[in-house]
Amino acid sequence: MGMNVGSASGEEDEINSTINTTPLVDVMLVLLIIFLITIPVVTTSVKLQLPKEEVQIRESKPENIVISVNAAGQMFMYDSPIRDIRDLTDRLKKVSTIKPQPEVHIRADLTANYDGVGRVIFACRAAGIAKIAFLTEPAPRGE
Repeated sequence: MGMNVGSASGEEDEINSTINTTPLVDVMLVLLIIFLITIPVVTTSVKLQLPKEEVQIRESKPENIVISVNAAGQMFMYDSPIRDIRDLTDRLKKVSTIKPQPEVHIRADLTANYDGVGRVIFACRAAGIAKIAFLTEPAPRGE
């Protein structure tokens, strides 16, 4: 065994500044082989004949009707005041003929009497409204 200590003339060898790409090419070839082997395994699956779906136009839900009852018992459809129960029933009868029928959402003040809310429910039933809901606020977190 021998060891190269330097040149006999005392001159330094030049520094090799080129990049050795052989290890890089080896790693890339190994990765390529791994991907070529694993891709067919991943893409194969059980052969099935899936059902075909037809695209159908769906009916959009009509806008919900919001009826508010304040603490004094006054009724409002959206923001417009309602004179009396007959006026509310007449308005709801016009809406009840829409297909599909919209829902009536009742917003009642926390201190409102049950009488005002009961009149709204009575008017909805008399007009033929099928769905009535009450709107509430969620409780604050931590309580």
